[in-house]
Amino acid sequence: MGKHILEEASRCLKCKKPLCSKGCPVSTPINQMVEALQDGDMHKAGAMLFQNNPLTAICSLICPHENFCEGHCILGKKGSPVHVSAIENYISRYYLAQFQPLRPENENNDKRVAIVGSGPAGLTVAFILAAKGFDVTLFESKERIGGVLQYGIPDFRLPKDILEQLKQKLLGLGVKIRPNMLIGPVVSIDDLFRDDYKAIFIGTGVWNPRPLRLKGETLGHVHYAIHYLKNPDVYALGKKVAVIGAGNVAMDVARTALRKGAEEVTVLYRRGEGDISATKYEYDYAKLDGVQFNFYKSPVEITDGGVICADTEVVETEDGSRLQAVEGSEKLFEADSVFIAVSQAPRSNLSGLEVGKTGLVITDEDGRTTRDGVFASGDVVTGAKTVAEAVNQSKRSAQTIIDYIESLEEQGA
Repeated sequence: MGKHILEEASRCLKCKKPLCSKGCPVSTPINQMVEALQDGDMHKAGAMLFQNNPLTAICSLICPHENFCEGHCILGKKGSPVHVSAIENYISRYYLAQFQPLRPENENNDKRVAIVGSGPAGLTVAFILAAKGFDVTLFESKERIGGVLQYGIPDFRLPKDILEQLKQKLLGLGVKIRPNMLIGPVVSIDDLFRDDYKAIFIGTGVWNPRPLRLKGETLGHVHYAIHYLKNPDVYALGKKVAVIGAGNVAMDVARTALRKGAEEVTVLYRRGEGDISATKYEYDYAKLDGVQFNFYKSPVEITDGGVICADTEVVETEDGSRLQAVEGSEKLFEADSVFIAVSQAPRSNLSGLEVGKTGLVITDEDGRTTRDGVFASGDVVTGAKTVAEAVNQSKRSAQTIIDYIESLEEQGA
C-alpha cells in the first residue's frame, strides 16, 4: 500500500494552478499534501488535511472523486489521473490514529453553543468551534454520532471505526455529546436559549423518505431505502428484490441487499442509463456486484407479487423532449420485496424556523436562518449533497457563528 501511494504521489505534476484543488468543493491543498508526503512529514500532511477538512478521512473514501479532484487532474485528460483519494486516505487515516487533540484554554470556554445533529455538517462545525475553545454540546437523535455517515452508508463503503475515532477526538476537545436526544418534540430551541446557549446550529440532514403515493405502497413487503440502510439485518427480503430509483442511495440498498442474501436485485428506473443520478463509480460497482438494471420502466402500482411498470419513452415536442408512458405496456415485474429510493426530505421537528416548500431550512449563503442566533447548513438546507459540499458550507457557518458570538460580546449581551 505504501509503495503504491508513493508511486501515485510521484506522478503528481504539482501544477502552479492545481485544477484538482479547484475541482474539490473544500479546496483540499493537494499540492502541499503531496509535497509534505514526499518530504517524509506525514504529520504535517495529515494536519494540513485535517485543518482544512475535519472529515478528510471520510471524504477520501466516499466523495465522487471522478467529479471532483481526480476528474480535474490534468493527467486525466489523456490518461489516468493521479489517485488523489488513495493518497489522501492513507495520510488522513494515519493522522487520525496518531494525533491527540487537547481542549484550548482561552476566553471562549464559557461561550456555549448547541449543535443539533451529528452528521457531516454538525461534525464539521463541532470540530471548528471546539478547536477555538467554545463550549460545544452535540445533540444526536440516535445512539451513535455520524448521521448519514453512520446510518445511511454501508460499512463496505465507509468503515465505522472512522466515526468512533472522530468521536474520541471530539471528546478530547471537550465536546459534550448527548445521544438519543431529538431536539423539537421535548426540548425546543427556546429551551436551549433559556439555558444560555449563545448560538444554535442545525445540521439534521434529510431523513424522511419521499413517498411515491402509489397504490400498494403500504404493503408489508415495501420498504423505504433510507430506513433499510439504518439496520439491514432486521429485514427479511426474500430472493428477488426490486429497487425503484437510481441515485446513490438506490445503489447502496441494491448492493447491501445482495450482501444480505438476496439472489437477484434489479433497479427499476423510468429514464435511461445516461440519466441516472448515481455517480459513475457507484453505478459501475453496483453492476460489478451483480445488480441488474431495467431502464425506461415507470412504476404504476405495487402488488403482493411485485411492481406493475409501464414502459416509458422520450417524446419530442415543440417545447423540448418529455417522458411519457407507453399506453398498454403495463406489466408485472415480480419481486419478493420492493424498495423505494427516490429522494429524502427533512423532518419538521423544529418550530420557529422558516422553511421552503420542500421543508428545507431557509438560510443565507453563510448559514444564517430567519431566527436570530440560529444557523444551519448541510443537507437540511440544500437537500442531499456530497459530504465535501456539506463541509464547505459548514466551514462558512462555523465562522459566521464565531462572528455572531463576538458581536454579542461587543454589544454586552
